[in-house]
Amino acid sequence: MVHPTAIIHPGARLGEQVRIGPFAVIGEHVSLGDRTIVGPHAVIEGRTQIGCDNHIFQFASVGAIPQDLKFRGEETYLRIGDGNIIREFVTIHLGTESGGGYTLIGDGNLFMAYCHVAHDCQVGNRVIMANGSTLAGHVEVQDHAILGGLSAIHQFARVGAHVMVSGGAMVNQDIPPYTIAQGDRARTVGLNLVGLKRRGFTEETISAIKLAYRLVFRSGLRLEEALARVVTEVGEIPEVVSFVEFIRKSQRGIAR
Repeated sequence: MVHPTAIIHPGARLGEQVRIGPFAVIGEHVSLGDRTIVGPHAVIEGRTQIGCDNHIFQFASVGAIPQDLKFRGEETYLRIGDGNIIREFVTIHLGTESGGGYTLIGDGNLFMAYCHVAHDCQVGNRVIMANGSTLAGHVEVQDHAILGGLSAIHQFARVGAHVMVSGGAMVNQDIPPYTIAQGDRARTVGLNLVGLKRRGFTEETISAIKLAYRLVFRSGLRLEEALARVVTEVGEIPEVVSFVEFIRKSQRGIAR
């Protein structure tokens, strides 16, 4: 159902059973997947592809041009997967040419009211961004991460899988997977054990992650020495492999 007051460009592509509310605006290069709902006064523009079963609430702005002074109207894109919830006043921007051209969002994410996802960000699957949390440009947030209300992630920083970022945290370095970060500037303060148990991690895996965490964050060893010991002692566990790889790929350094 499309409300008669909605403004939909003839070039927009709408899937089956799409619902668009009063005074919503859908731009020329927008594609909406099956059963997606767009609320009143929402604006979806730019070269934006949105998958199936998404719910975009009233007053959201999706696919606007990036807040980057270098942007000159290049053809850049926003891709959003399936089953996402985008609440009131959320803003999600297109990518930039220098950042690869794409802002990418996976499946099953919840963006609570007033969240911001800037240009060239990559958000995985089942991520929760609580009210007012903000991603600067080029940020990566991996699967199952939770960002507390009013937290902010510095440009080019990464948040690992299953991380819990506390409300109000200011994150300016990478947060390794499975951990909890808090403060200004945010530091890693422990493991997200409650989250790991809720998501079905085995006791063996959790024990291996605990050892890896202690070696990296509590042993006093230099980082490379600590990682070498992690690989020697529990390096066969896939989740530990991800932990080590994340840290070794860090460009901004890890928050510890």
